Amino acid sequence: MPIYLPIAELSVDLFFLIGIGAAIGFISGLFGVGGGFLLTPLLLFSGVPAPVAVGSVTAQVVASSTSGALSYIRRGAIDLHLGGFLVMGGIFGSFAGVWIFGLLRAVGQLDLFISLGYLIFLGSVGVLMMIEAVRSLLKSRLSGPRAPRRLPGQHSWVQILPGRVRFKKSRLYISIIPILMIGFAIGIVGALLGIGGGFILVPALVYILRVPGSVVVGTSLLHLLAVMAVTCILHATQSQSVDILLAFCLMVGSVAGAQFGASAGQHLRGDQLRALLALIVLGVALRFALSLFIAPDDPFSMSVIGFGETA
Repeated sequence: MPIYLPIAELSVDLFFLIGIGAAIGFISGLFGVGGGFLLTPLLLFSGVPAPVAVGSVTAQVVASSTSGALSYIRRGAIDLHLGGFLVMGGIFGSFAGVWIFGLLRAVGQLDLFISLGYLIFLGSVGVLMMIEAVRSLLKSRLSGPRAPRRLPGQHSWVQILPGRVRFKKSRLYISIIPILMIGFAIGIVGALLGIGGGFILVPALVYILRVPGSVVVGTSLLHLLAVMAVTCILHATQSQSVDILLAFCLMVGSVAGAQFGASAGQHLRGDQLRALLALIVLGVALRFALSLFIAPDDPFSMSVIGFGETA
């Protein structure tokens, strides 16, 4: 059942889009990640133009993360004070990212930048995840004593930075500088690559800022929802690259797939899940590498465009 996507200017099978959304939703429910870092590459591989893929995924991420953020707010599992500073930095990062996005699109280098960005980004993240998963698997088999982990609230270089503020919910007294910098960096990455960045933000909050686990996921979701909403509006108004119909089809599939993924994830251990996710991430990075270094069968295309016609 083909449908026409007005912003992407192409016809795509409806069940294919819902299937992609369901697959990403399944992965999200299985691994507990947003899935935007896999959804945008799948759209690119399917022939969706890069600007539309990035812009539309931001709308899908906002829709899919709203219920989760509201749930954490009702439970009181969000540090609104800390989240406010993260959102502030993220909004500035979104403006900077959309501005860079427009410059790259104007000079015709956006597709190349997105491909290189995902290759480097997913490749490095996948390798690090695989190393951590293998170490965890080996430790569980050897059952040796583990090194004591640093507790939330214990800091190193973050403690000496100026501009410290007390965050009562997280029981922290730290500088706002690293908070704003982390939010700013995630905002730029989200605007350029169409990802929420939750799987980067959560480790940053835990290992750099030492935010307690009781509020880290909810605070990350608050940042994701607010910053990606601003990014979506900016993409829609400045580059006109948000296809609402495309985002809605993906959202319908992802909601259903997430339920099955959450059920399947209960039968696997955490280290096994991380190893499997690392393999998926590395597979997508390899696909980008092949598209960059292997010449297409038909590198050029020519068509005659008449008055009132499109190529």
